[in-house]
Amino acid sequence: MSFRKDPVSVTANINGKDVIIETGRVATQAHGSVTVRCGDTMVLVTVCSQPLEADRGFFPLTVEYSERMYAAGRIPGSFFRREIGRPSERETLVSRLIDRPIRPLFPKGLQEDVQLLATVISSDQQNESDVLALTGASAAVMLSPLPFEGPVAGGRIGRINGEFVLNPTLAEMERSDLNIVFAASRDALTMVEGEAEFVPEDVIIDALEWGRKALQPLVEAQERLRELAGKPKMSFTPALDDTELLEKVEKLAMDAGVVESMRVPGKLDRKVARQKVKDAVMEALKADPAYAETPERLAPVADMLTAVEKKVVRRRILDEGIRIDGRDTHTVRPIAIEPGFLPRAHGSALFTRGETQSLCVTTLGSSADNQRVDSLAGDVTKYFMLHYNFPPFTVGEVKPVRISRREIGHGALAEKALRPIIPPLETFPFTVRVVADTLESNGSSSMAAVCGGCLSLMDAGIPIKAPVAGVAMGLIKDGDKYVVLTDILGDEDALGDMDFKIAGTAEGVTAVQMDIKITGLPTEVMRRAMQQAHEGRMHILGEMAKALPGPREHLSPYAPQHDEVMVNPDVIRMIIGPGGKNIKAITAATGASVDIDDSGRISIFAPTAEAMRQARELVLYYDQRPELGKNYTAKVRKILEIGAIVEIMPNVEALVHVSQLDVGRVEKVSDAVQLGQDLVVKVIEINGDRIRASRKAVLLEEQGVAWTPEQTSRPPRGEGRDHDRGERRRRRD
Repeated sequence: MSFRKDPVSVTANINGKDVIIETGRVATQAHGSVTVRCGDTMVLVTVCSQPLEADRGFFPLTVEYSERMYAAGRIPGSFFRREIGRPSERETLVSRLIDRPIRPLFPKGLQEDVQLLATVISSDQQNESDVLALTGASAAVMLSPLPFEGPVAGGRIGRINGEFVLNPTLAEMERSDLNIVFAASRDALTMVEGEAEFVPEDVIIDALEWGRKALQPLVEAQERLRELAGKPKMSFTPALDDTELLEKVEKLAMDAGVVESMRVPGKLDRKVARQKVKDAVMEALKADPAYAETPERLAPVADMLTAVEKKVVRRRILDEGIRIDGRDTHTVRPIAIEPGFLPRAHGSALFTRGETQSLCVTTLGSSADNQRVDSLAGDVTKYFMLHYNFPPFTVGEVKPVRISRREIGHGALAEKALRPIIPPLETFPFTVRVVADTLESNGSSSMAAVCGGCLSLMDAGIPIKAPVAGVAMGLIKDGDKYVVLTDILGDEDALGDMDFKIAGTAEGVTAVQMDIKITGLPTEVMRRAMQQAHEGRMHILGEMAKALPGPREHLSPYAPQHDEVMVNPDVIRMIIGPGGKNIKAITAATGASVDIDDSGRISIFAPTAEAMRQARELVLYYDQRPELGKNYTAKVRKILEIGAIVEIMPNVEALVHVSQLDVGRVEKVSDAVQLGQDLVVKVIEINGDRIRASRKAVLLEEQGVAWTPEQTSRPPRGEGRDHDRGERRRRRD
């Protein structure tokens, strides 16, 4: 007897390729499971849940995306030769891409511990797995008993030769100036993350609107799959608000000054004022006999107070156009910039915008410092990287110092924003690392990392293509009325409807990230946000230009020196030496890093100018060219009847004819020189690869007789040849 049912699948055609979503074949004990396939790339996505034993105060959704190396026929490069427990940076970033659009679709108050696992089990290294995993996550939850306001589908937008392409292959992406990953429901965009090469704002908006419509077949396919194989949904009744208590909390909060507390400009001062309101409300409630006997009724008071604050702030913005800190909706907070903040760093900048501050530091290295990442597509090499840090003191907290998913995500966004302006390796062969240490935070520290990171690159003297700045936009929407906010505060992010980060140059956008908290976002609103962001970005770029108009003319004196030399490819083995002996000796003597290409191009990175000079000399020692008339200390390598073969420089040999071994006549070569002997000779003839040298010329110079080519010309027809014939005759006898 079989307990298995026949698999059920649905198909959607995206960009001429079938995307197949199937359930019922594998992982059938999960509460919801699907495989999503496009080409030969396949992702398994499962969801399981279990009731919470106690309310944790938040929705415990765990999303994990992982890539099995066998999917691409590879064995992991780690020491253990298995996928290690700690997720890679890509796995972390894709997990975030899945989490952001999925999490808001679970109903508030759901008392379930939910785990979503997406595993890449096959990869054709052409069709990307991340967008398939995002779609699969939605489909798996749709099939499960969990209540869910889906479906959503994931897609990628590229632009090739001016034409938008949905879910392009990796080969096609190499020709694309746009790379945007997004999630969309039937009616709206729900998440956007991407990068671009100076693409205008209007093109980004057009791409997103086009992509949402083109992705609808995947939304419809999930609905069909739910009808065919979905499990009955669990009963869920949202907890009803205690209306009486809510009205009481709102009145007490108003009396305690909640309106005034949400008008305090400073973050820390506002925090104190809000706490005073909360304390006053709680004290009044505890003194009320109606609540004193049932303290459990007071559990939701904190959330109710937040709702009151949200109402107060949003109403003021919508009605008066005035924000928490007194700004209007378009103004960017005051900016202070200090380039060259650290005296010994290769490049640094302290960027402060309002109560958000980022210390950004650029460090240059050689190709030995690049990052090699093991991936399904093989080893990936990164020559530019940005690392973002958010220590707890940034917001006045005490907690363990960890690199969280949020920090990895913010760093990746800032890296995308700055990557297009980094000069190519052909003209700037350095590895570049930017570290953005957040020192204070009250809104959009990732965009501060973009601005400060760009300034630190310029301070280091890196010839960037153009300055980049970033700004975070917010949204307050009530019905048809809405207000777009420039440079949002942390509280405005929490109380608003959108977090839209846009970075770019004066020419166009380089990175974008958007999370939407409402069900629909009209195109008109997105265009308004983009236009307002452009105005804010231009203002920030102007402030940056006042502090540092462009890259420094020269690299920092503390940055590594770089030079390139070309050598004969035949001498590369000499430079390296047996077992790397010679190249190791050069590195040990100078502290330089020497990168050798098979073409003969040698790239040298040295810590100082003097070390560069020494390393260059030591490298070129093995690729010297002899000069006519120059003296060399040579070593005798072979003894012949007609003379001696000597090595005048590494891998370069010359013939010293018997007539040129001494001032007087030499009857036998071995009478004048011995094997392995060092002697000074002069190069007297270069004919292609054939080189003749003379010891006689050096001896004559020592006697005060100036050397002339005639003195060491080939012997007269009879003399030299008679000598050679006589020598050969004596040897025969």
